[in-house]
Amino acid sequence: MPTTQPRYTVTDTGEMREMLDLARRRWPEIEDRRQLLLRLAGAGAERIASELDAAAAELRRERQRRAMARAPDLVDTETLLTDLAWR
Repeated sequence: MPTTQPRYTVTDTGEMREMLDLARRRWPEIEDRRQLLLRLAGAGAERIASELDAAAAELRRERQRRAMARAPDLVDTETLLTDLAWR
């Protein structure tokens, strides 16, 4: 089928064979190794997305911790508790 998108050739040998064999154990209902490859790629993408989300969440938490640590230097709580803060 004609396409402008890149195509990839994967041979079911060596490391790829081992990965597909593992995928077959994980999804025994899938007989077609091409379908196993697609499922394996999808599972890998989900794992990567999850890892990236976790890393982004940790970065966000770290930024929040730093901001909270700086807050006492930036905000005079005594002034906030008086009417002076609202004048």
